[in-house]
Amino acid sequence: MSNLELTDRISKHFEQSANLKLQLAELLSKPILESANIIVKALLDEKKILTCGNGGGAANAQYFASRMLSHYETERPGLAAISLSADNTTLTSIANFGHFEYIFSKQIMALGQPGDVLLAISTSGNSANIIKAIEAAKEREMIVISMSGGDGGTLVELLTDNDIHIGVPHDNPYRIQEVYILILHCLCDAIDCLLLGVY
Repeated sequence: MSNLELTDRISKHFEQSANLKLQLAELLSKPILESANIIVKALLDEKKILTCGNGGGAANAQYFASRMLSHYETERPGLAAISLSADNTTLTSIANFGHFEYIFSKQIMALGQPGDVLLAISTSGNSANIIKAIEAAKEREMIVISMSGGDGGTLVELLTDNDIHIGVPHDNPYRIQEVYILILHCLCDAIDCLLLGVY
């Protein structure tokens, strides 16, 4: 493949990513705002946000928690958020005994409290450990905000009217991940606007 062909291929990635985001703007704006309102209410009630995901979802979960604990665009006090994907010692300790599907749920059962929020990120919506995480969050009387691609996967069947699903109806996991980072940036911005009145 020539450099010119590769340049065209790279340009198409930008076009595909941009087009998908524009197509989803109207669909996703409402659940993002609803999620921001849920998170702000939890934080004002002195609750916390727990996040989890696998692979790219783990990176997104950790990134969101870091923006909450540090800041987004506006300097502010840290907000209570914990990434359940970030502690390698805990993750490998649980997984070492053949319980990879419980790496998040076990942490949620220990750390989660009624009124806390779980942000669960999955491209397929079918990951066993994400399903177990949502089940544990329900047991702990937490609110669930889920992000998944495609048709939403199994996780949507676990959600109630009090939960939020932010679905990216696309089959390419890399395009889905690209939308996820924009969703998280919109969520961070909306949270700061609601908390600080920053516009």
